[in-house]
Amino acid sequence: MSPDIFESLMLVCFGAAWPFSIYKMIKTKKAHGKSLSFLIVILMGYISGIAFEYFGERNDVMFLYLLNTLMVTIDLILTIRYKAAQ
Repeated sequence: MSPDIFESLMLVCFGAAWPFSIYKMIKTKKAHGKSLSFLIVILMGYISGIAFEYFGERNDVMFLYLLNTLMVTIDLILTIRYKAAQ
């Protein structure tokens, strides 16, 4: 079994939460309980994963890193927008 399957599974599990978070924030228009610093740390982790995939071992998980990075970026933008409105 390839170790890439475990990295893929990790990214799918982590990524599964972001659509729910984004949906809830769009629906409620509130960023209650959101931490900008937490989202930035998560974003930096995904960017580091992308850099590793780009400069190091390339495999099929790059798409998952990019997808998760996009979702965290959307969540971060919504958090900034709705925290400013509170």
